[in-house]
Amino acid sequence: MKDFVYYGELYNIYGFLLTDKQQEIFSLYYEENLSLSEIAEYKKVSKSYVGKLVSDVEKKLDYYEENLKHFELLKKLNK
Repeated sequence: MKDFVYYGELYNIYGFLLTDKQQEIFSLYYEENLSLSEIAEYKKVSKSYVGKLVSDVEKKLDYYEENLKHFELLKKLNK
């Protein structure tokens, strides 16, 4: 559950840096709570493709946060 909240926050901050396809799949998984199988069926692609895309986006969001630190700054400001 923590990952869902964390990546949801990172997506809110850095989502605009992702491609349209990355945004759509990530949103279906993290915001609409669809399973990888449900997304694959809906988008008519393989489950492994969806899983890889979600994993790649998580890595990108981690990379952005490691380098830009907007989420960390927001947490400090909220305290």
